[in-house]
Amino acid sequence: MHYLDWLAIGGYIILLLWLGFYKSSKKGDEKDFILAGRKLSLPGFVVTLVATWYGGILGVGENTYNFGIQTWFIFALPYYVFGLLFAIYLAPRIRNVPHLSIPDHFRNHYGQGAGIISALFILFLASPAPYILSLGILLHFTLGWSLQFSILFSTIISLIYIWFGGFRSVVRTDILQFGLMFAGFSFLLFFAWNVHGSPISIWTSLPDSHRNPTGGNSLQYILVWFFIALWTFIDPGFYQRTAAAASQKIARAGIIISICFWFIFDALTITTGLYAASMTITKNAPMAYPVLASSLLPPFIYGIFLAGLLSTIMSTIDSNGLISAITFGRDILWRIQDKKVGSVEYIRKGLVVMAFIAVMLALSIPSVVKLWYVIGSIIVPGILIPFLITFSKISIPENKIILAMVLPVLTAGIWFLYSRISGHYPGGLEPFYPGLLVSLLIIIISVRK
Repeated sequence: MHYLDWLAIGGYIILLLWLGFYKSSKKGDEKDFILAGRKLSLPGFVVTLVATWYGGILGVGENTYNFGIQTWFIFALPYYVFGLLFAIYLAPRIRNVPHLSIPDHFRNHYGQGAGIISALFILFLASPAPYILSLGILLHFTLGWSLQFSILFSTIISLIYIWFGGFRSVVRTDILQFGLMFAGFSFLLFFAWNVHGSPISIWTSLPDSHRNPTGGNSLQYILVWFFIALWTFIDPGFYQRTAAAASQKIARAGIIISICFWFIFDALTITTGLYAASMTITKNAPMAYPVLASSLLPPFIYGIFLAGLLSTIMSTIDSNGLISAITFGRDILWRIQDKKVGSVEYIRKGLVVMAFIAVMLALSIPSVVKLWYVIGSIIVPGILIPFLITFSKISIPENKIILAMVLPVLTAGIWFLYSRISGHYPGGLEPFYPGLLVSLLIIIISVRK
């Protein structure tokens, strides 16, 4: 790396920490700390939602390098569809209720037990572990640090300012990170196009599997990812930003505008990923973007690109880190202990605990895409349908809804563990399907009774 690259990255880190700590203090109530006082403007909504959606950018590069345009069909298209449905049907309702989190939502509709169980599930869904792993891998590759130290450093530098500023710090830093992530990939596409020709010429040089929407995988595998995208409906980042919006109108419009920005960023990342697949050779597929960038970009521009990669990942780490801290500190510890003091101090304790757990997860499962897949396949079936039912007129007793939450997760988890032991899934079915089926059957039986 040239000293100009270090200058770009150093400038980014300094500006990031300044924005993170700017006007932050340890004072403030939980609504201010968790939802920025529910006064989030439309620009702030769009910037923070878009920036926090791409933390697994190295996983996107890995998948595009290995499977081509399949990436768009599993990591992009399904989320446009479900994001739009969320904007139309759920966003106005979520903004109108006083709840601060998804576990609050469950507690209000089903009771304390369901609220605690939903919080346990959210801990895994919102874990920053995949993104801490991504950032650790990037620092390991570019700086030569050990992976363990890189992961630890990534955790500290991405979460330290949340301790004081909460959600306001997340939004402020997302403004900087939003700009850098688009700038970095725009530079990479410009130089790749200039050196290697247009994307059309690259397209013809790709193997057939990279031009196939399935990427050589089974249709069932693609459909599982499509169903995992239902995660959007119970994504705690979506819920938090919707609840924080200054109005229903801002929440709905903000999501729709964000989808447009997602489409643009997906076009940038997948196109540059195809350039990497066609023009570079690396055994380390998650590093496809940095390898391509290091071969094309001049000093300082390469530094801006790396700062853009850092921004893309770190914007998700701080958001998910805050949500995990809220879930563990407020929605579990504070609720169980029923203290008469405010929940913010419990959230700060939760931040430390969840950071430690995320580091352990990142070290245990060293694959970003695998982390997404395992967590989504096992947890989503247990929380999706019970959450959607809260927006209907269907009434289900708490004991039945707890059963409909726990049994699907156990089913999917056992299904997954069996496959690790036997080398195949029972009946060739991915664990997501039996988990969701069990949830649906319990709900149907409960409603009939």
